[in-house]
Amino acid sequence: MIEVRKEEDVFVRMFDGEDLLAGLSGLSVDSALILGGIGMVRDLRLGYWNGNAYEEHRIDEPTELLTMQGNIAMHGSERVVHCHASVARRDGTVAGGHLLAAKVANTAEIALRLPPGISLERREEATGLIGLYPTG
Repeated sequence: MIEVRKEEDVFVRMFDGEDLLAGLSGLSVDSALILGGIGMVRDLRLGYWNGNAYEEHRIDEPTELLTMQGNIAMHGSERVVHCHASVARRDGTVAGGHLLAAKVANTAEIALRLPPGISLERREEATGLIGLYPTG
């Protein structure tokens, strides 16, 4: 992985075979906005929250990463990457949802913004989700 920081901006380039979410949670970033991501992924797991649990949809073959956005926040001492993505299959059909897992296929290029003076924290909620609680 290549990581470059300049003030509030972080740019990341990940390489073939890297775990996308582990790479992002491994950055020394406790509060960040994921502004966008493009590239390719494989071994993809997307989720749809049905009100009780995530319904998981798996796409094993390489897909084009069209969009990726979300945030990185702390939940206790753990970094949580909350990210949604849309991908295109070879035939042009598009799928999207909550990004549960993905491996980089070829490359992934991701832009983050560190919000100055704002901390992002996650807390347990009655729904079973861990909600975002920004403070400033």
